[in-house]
Amino acid sequence: MSLLFTLLVGLFILLGSILGNFFRKNKKFIDLAVGLAVGVMVLLLILDIVPESYELLSDSCNRLGIVVLLLGTIVGFILLKLLDRFVPHHEHEAHHHHHHSDDKCHNEHLQHVGILASIAVIIHNIIEGMTLYVTSLSDTKSGMLLMLAIGLHNIPLGIIISSTLQSKKEVIINSIVLSLSTFVGGIIALLISSSLPVLVEGLLLSITVGMIIYIVFDELLPQVIHSEDKKHSILGIIIGIIILLISTLLG
Repeated sequence: MSLLFTLLVGLFILLGSILGNFFRKNKKFIDLAVGLAVGVMVLLLILDIVPESYELLSDSCNRLGIVVLLLGTIVGFILLKLLDRFVPHHEHEAHHHHHHSDDKCHNEHLQHVGILASIAVIIHNIIEGMTLYVTSLSDTKSGMLLMLAIGLHNIPLGIIISSTLQSKKEVIINSIVLSLSTFVGGIIALLISSSLPVLVEGLLLSITVGMIIYIVFDELLPQVIHSEDKKHSILGIIIGIIILLISTLLG
């Protein structure tokens, strides 16, 4: 049952990916999706990932927990920044060319965001799958609630990532990988059981914090700032916050 939960969570990402692919050419929808991602990721950091990482690191490092958290965050930020250099994209300033160039640069930048977001989300989902598996193993009811909570915030993540990719093949491959990443985390937890050091799990989560901070502030927020109709982005942020609050209450 525990592994089944980790597999079902991936279906929420798949659902988001299908929605994102269906509305991918709708600029208003993409602005809404970007706003969703901002709202979800910011609250995900504040309410979930940062507190969990701090708790794990504090248990392992005592008073040095906050220091290790900050170091892991910096490592995650720099790691994604380095990966950023190997992913083709155009800077936001390039959007001042003629309309055709605007669309092309906008699409290429969105694809760049999607690739970076996929890397961070896959790492996060693997860790999340491990947590979900262990939780479900000890308490099926708690595991089910956690699965629903994770699934709710996975839908907008699937939307934004799939809506940024430019070909159906990329969307299909990306959707499958993202959908199975939580299940992979569950399998890892099954294999290593409770032998995973708390320090390692906390470090991995802190690195994920840095990656998500990079995505939000260096990639997604500039998209919101440069959107032609910001009301859809703002609406997306509000909806994303509401979704995360509901998922937190369910958890």
